[in-house]
Amino acid sequence: MPTTPVTFTPIGIIRSAHAAPEATPIQPVYAADCLGRAELYPEYADGLADIEGFSHLYLLYHLHRAPAPRLRVKPFLEDVEHGIFATRGPARPNPLGMSLVRLVRREGPVLHLAGIDILDGTPLIDIKPYSPRFDSADSPRCGWTERVPADEAHRRGRRACPLPGA
Repeated sequence: MPTTPVTFTPIGIIRSAHAAPEATPIQPVYAADCLGRAELYPEYADGLADIEGFSHLYLLYHLHRAPAPRLRVKPFLEDVEHGIFATRGPARPNPLGMSLVRLVRREGPVLHLAGIDILDGTPLIDIKPYSPRFDSADSPRCGWTERVPADEAHRRGRRACPLPGA
């Protein structure tokens, strides 16, 4: 087992209305109307050149309020244990999160985003543009998640985001 630690330096911070993990939507697809911002530190702002050409971005971030790591977890969508690597749960050996969000607009070092399922104050590690040319799989299998009915997944996944018009 490698013993050399890997270190990352945050490039910014994520701002959102989500203050509590238990009230935060579990995936961006259930947070489409949840707005937030990625505020890059000034020394990384130049790295945003040309980002406006992309409609969607992957945010990679530190799950700084994640529970202690566990190798088997009950995911939010099902009350059955699965291996942590077969879920997107936060109790990971390396607490890294990834969300696919929609870029609304850029204002200097600040990205205004939709689909935020991330806690306010979360350290931002990296940003990568989404491209269906590179990021779309042919005929994917989705394991245990295929057993969860779409309406049940939506009910469990949405959590604190208010429904439009509610």
